[in-house]
Amino acid sequence: MKKGKVYLVGAGPGDPGLFTLRGRQVLEMAEVVIFDYLANEELLKFAPPTAERIYVGKKGGDHTLGQEGINALLVEKGREKIVVRLKGGDPYIFGRGGEEAQALVQNSIPFETVPGISAAAAVPAYAGIPLSHRDFTSTIAFITGHERADKEEGDSKIAWDKIATGAGTLVFFMGVKNLPEICRKLIACGRPADTPIALVRWGTTPMQQTVSGTLSDIVEKVRAANLQPPAVIIVGEVVTCRDELNWFEKRPLFGRKVVVTRAREQASDFKAALEGLGAECIEFPTIAVAPPPSWAPLDEAITVLSSYDWIIFTSVNGVKSFLGRMQAAGKDARDLHAIRLAAIGPKTAEALEAVMLRPDLVPSEYRAEAVLEALADYDVRGKRFLMPRAMAAREILPETLIERGAKVDVVPAYQTVLPEGDAQKIRSLLADCRIDCLTFTSSSTVSNFFSLIGKEEFARCKEKTAIACIGPITAQTAAGFGLTTDIMPSEYTIRGLVDSIVAYFEQGSRR
Repeated sequence: MKKGKVYLVGAGPGDPGLFTLRGRQVLEMAEVVIFDYLANEELLKFAPPTAERIYVGKKGGDHTLGQEGINALLVEKGREKIVVRLKGGDPYIFGRGGEEAQALVQNSIPFETVPGISAAAAVPAYAGIPLSHRDFTSTIAFITGHERADKEEGDSKIAWDKIATGAGTLVFFMGVKNLPEICRKLIACGRPADTPIALVRWGTTPMQQTVSGTLSDIVEKVRAANLQPPAVIIVGEVVTCRDELNWFEKRPLFGRKVVVTRAREQASDFKAALEGLGAECIEFPTIAVAPPPSWAPLDEAITVLSSYDWIIFTSVNGVKSFLGRMQAAGKDARDLHAIRLAAIGPKTAEALEAVMLRPDLVPSEYRAEAVLEALADYDVRGKRFLMPRAMAAREILPETLIERGAKVDVVPAYQTVLPEGDAQKIRSLLADCRIDCLTFTSSSTVSNFFSLIGKEEFARCKEKTAIACIGPITAQTAAGFGLTTDIMPSEYTIRGLVDSIVAYFEQGSRR
């Protein structure tokens, strides 16, 4: 008989980069994932596509499923399946993981606990607040700011008279709604009214918001900032370190919402670079890479490889598809020994170099016109060129080569198609004008964006959203849809685009 097991896994404080390796390992073998409100949904990508995903979030008293219901669900699913219970922070630090583990033990369900990085440690660190510091304190206390609702009046398990002055740094979980009472009790029990305090909302994420003050004035400051749960509260002299150590919120793109329209399989480096600089990236892939309708033209070209003098690669996708079909035909790099290779852009060149193929020509400017300029030094008359590329692409390169007397075979190595994107999420952000920057890395991303989002939907945010295009051809396409390009790098690469986005916002532009 199949035996199930439940893993109680700490999802960490919010930043998916703080998830543990062990947590990822168990998610990769999950049959059921039961996750809550504070677990970053980015982590669900580690679970198999076939895994059942069940949301049991608890947000400000609004419970999708009460604790008893969650316990029963874990027991039910855990009898026969591998279950991952994904909980924000650490399961055993104000995460009710102990109660869930007890329910499993009582029902003879095997379980394992995978600790997570607690918000108590991570959130203050991202706000520039060390919980301990030799100049201030060597004692720390973690306290719930929200005790059980069924407690009788005066039946608190928090010894306020001891906590108030018994530890140098106090960290409260879930205490925003009870902030006035927390401050009142601390002052009443001996903590000075001018003690520094900070509240950090959505800590470790691009939405992080910090409000600091003293026990006497923080309530009014929080009210003025309209700071809402979830937030961690830190009380103590260590809060004064924030002015010097606040690194996370000082990153150049912190708080900026940037839409990435690149194909999902190509967006990771771009997204990682932007997020590393503080941006909140919204993935909205407007193109997907798919095989061409038929491999026959490419396969036929590969059978007569020795007849070509040059192969021009215009993208990483073209390289991957070409090499894949070469392998399927039983060929390898040795079959290219007498052929010159050209690559548009450093990433395309890197894709070739990864399989020990060094391109003979990489133009300094990464577009078709630059390839033609570079080839002006070569006699192309009578030479045969192979171009494995996207089905739909600009014709200037093959047409000009033919005009110069070359023979050119353009064969489809892949096609770009319109993916199923979450257009509703983008429409919602546009409706509230909450997008700071819209990025386009090819003409296809522009045209497909407006196939998914109407021009009229974008119109009202046109003046508040910066348009970033990787190069002049993409910018020209954007202009055809009525967009003015605000950001365009001098080097038409992803790295250049990222640097230009940073420079634009550091200049304190109108947006």
